[in-house]
Amino acid sequence: MHIVPTDRVRPPCGERTNPLSKLLRLVEGVTLAAEREHYLADSLEYLFPFEHLEMGAPWNGEPLHPGHQDDKGDFQKQNVLDFHSGDAFVVRGWVHCGEWTGPFLRLSYRGGPDSRLWQSCPGGLGEAIRLWLKVGEANTARPLVVPYNRLSGRYEVELWGCSPAVLDHLDQKGAAALARGELQGRPDLVRGNRTDFLPQHTADHHPLAAIAPDHTLHPVLPLAIELAWASADERIWDSQNGRNYRYQFRMPLRGSDHYRQTGTSRSPHGGLGLLEYRNLFSNYGHHRGSDELGRRVAPWSFDAFGRKHPEGTTENFLAVDYLDLSVLYPGGGIGLHRHRDNQEIFVMSQGQGLMITGDWCQHSDRERCFEIRLLKAGHLVLLKAGQLHGLLNTTEESIALLTLGGYD
Repeated sequence: MHIVPTDRVRPPCGERTNPLSKLLRLVEGVTLAAEREHYLADSLEYLFPFEHLEMGAPWNGEPLHPGHQDDKGDFQKQNVLDFHSGDAFVVRGWVHCGEWTGPFLRLSYRGGPDSRLWQSCPGGLGEAIRLWLKVGEANTARPLVVPYNRLSGRYEVELWGCSPAVLDHLDQKGAAALARGELQGRPDLVRGNRTDFLPQHTADHHPLAAIAPDHTLHPVLPLAIELAWASADERIWDSQNGRNYRYQFRMPLRGSDHYRQTGTSRSPHGGLGLLEYRNLFSNYGHHRGSDELGRRVAPWSFDAFGRKHPEGTTENFLAVDYLDLSVLYPGGGIGLHRHRDNQEIFVMSQGQGLMITGDWCQHSDRERCFEIRLLKAGHLVLLKAGQLHGLLNTTEESIALLTLGGYD
């Protein structure tokens, strides 16, 4: 990570150089195999890995290393000034064809001479490359053939979780993608059905995490993806020297259709009638010990009471010491940034926007990525300490956002 001095000012939202604008262009540049009407647009989720992150130094002149940024002024905030995207990206969501509706997964690799694989291959990459892929616990026996997409200038393959027979109902664009191998029916890799999480399958008090845990679009469980790219003859690999690339869809978004558990209560708290509840996050009951609302406190980080612990510690709760209601006008955006210590919750109360989260540092189980998905009214996102986050209003209406958090 590169941190720049305080005399560089982050460009205002709306300029092409703003990180939010760059991310929006990446989203808008995604092409899908079939026509748009096949996809449930509000279900699309994006992972954009990045190889370089440029962050602004603290406003008050504190040391650049986050371990020594102990002044709680301005929420210990560091803004993202710029980033360089990686060679690949991944998209998932719901797609329908004929009578079938299910999940899909799209994988894309940069097609120009600036990609790692191209630079390692004398003479270029040709009309197709190869992809070894693992989705959850399922993996390819042989690498997939990934054809070059002349429309996007990238090597791309889109996997639908349906049998090949379903693909007889494709539109003209989808049929052409199927013929050249860009679109494939692979229920062995992309798993789950739209009906798996209907009310009749989520019995009273039954944890949602126990239902279809290998589902590619599970509402509460993260999806782990491991992959490696190769030349057409499989002699040259972009695989991080055999470690492979590891990505995770893991944004903790919850709402009426993304919850831990559901149930009903008669005469709630001595009241009248029936109350139906959905448990969104929990450290109690069946979920005791889940630590969803807690955090690991590093030795250089403050706990909820403003103390440091030389050996580190854990907190199994979410402390709240601020609660704000914000209105974001059309085209506006909360810039990409992180806080060192505090956890935060974004609750969309009116309208919808593109929610962005990400890791500012490398983790052993995943690459650094920006994860982007739609945050709709009634949905919330839990942000962990140090996590990159931002929000973009791409609509023509103002949106209202409730934010709460602690440790600041």
